[in-house]
Amino acid sequence: MSQKSRIGNQLKTALKLSLTGLALYLVFRKIDTEQLLGLVKTIHWLWLLPAVLLFVLSKVATAFRLNGYFKNIGLHISEGQNWRLYLVGMFYNLFLPGGIGGDGYKVYLLNKHFKTPVKKLIQAALLDRLGGLVAIVFLLFGFFLLVEVQIGWLESGLWNGLMVAGLVLTIPAFWLAQKLFFKDFLPSFWLGNAWSFAGQVAQLVCAWFILLSLGIHEKQLAYQLVFLLSSIVAVLPLTIGGVGARELVFVYAHTYAGIEETAAVAFSMIFFLISALVSLVGAGIRVDFSEKS
Repeated sequence: MSQKSRIGNQLKTALKLSLTGLALYLVFRKIDTEQLLGLVKTIHWLWLLPAVLLFVLSKVATAFRLNGYFKNIGLHISEGQNWRLYLVGMFYNLFLPGGIGGDGYKVYLLNKHFKTPVKKLIQAALLDRLGGLVAIVFLLFGFFLLVEVQIGWLESGLWNGLMVAGLVLTIPAFWLAQKLFFKDFLPSFWLGNAWSFAGQVAQLVCAWFILLSLGIHEKQLAYQLVFLLSSIVAVLPLTIGGVGARELVFVYAHTYAGIEETAAVAFSMIFFLISALVSLVGAGIRVDFSEKS
């Protein structure tokens, strides 16, 4: 890596750290920290065990999706090798945000071992991200129809009509985009979407268990709606692992969704800790494509 690239990565890391710090500062200015600590002390820890399991299952589903895209471009690796590579990528994304990144690492390693064209690998990684985003957006349309949001124009007939149109058009629009820009991957369109929805539904169930651990039994759909919104914000490469960005969404959305902001921040932080715990496993994994899995 050239000196210019290293400096660029260091600046990017510094910027992300600054934005993460700023976001967390804004969050903790808005909430009662004593109430947050009190809530943490009352957590029902047993509910977090199935939450962790569902989070892992969500990542297994998305790993299957990515491997399907690899097969579309003639890259055949075992599911075991793909899963190990996926975990390493998660570790890179969360703990090494200023460097090559998880997707970049996977592209580099697969190109090095299998000589698969970098362009095709980048397309697979990008489509993998888009597939997850499409599932979130589709589910958001449905949740906006189910959850009462305290903004007048969001409860209008026009808004509800737009949400229904979104449900109808999201998948066809994604198919058209894939046909135009990712034609090599069309054979995996339906299976890839199935894995996307499986992964996102697993995360919603994970979120439900986290809510139960916090003793939250009301407005659960509202929390899920804001969770989906925060997932879109967390994808943006602005903070470290989405830390601060997710919490800001919960803090500023609580009034409109009718959720309790301190509990929402606690929920968001627990979800991040689960994500970090699973991602940390990738630090001790060695990916060797010469071995049979």
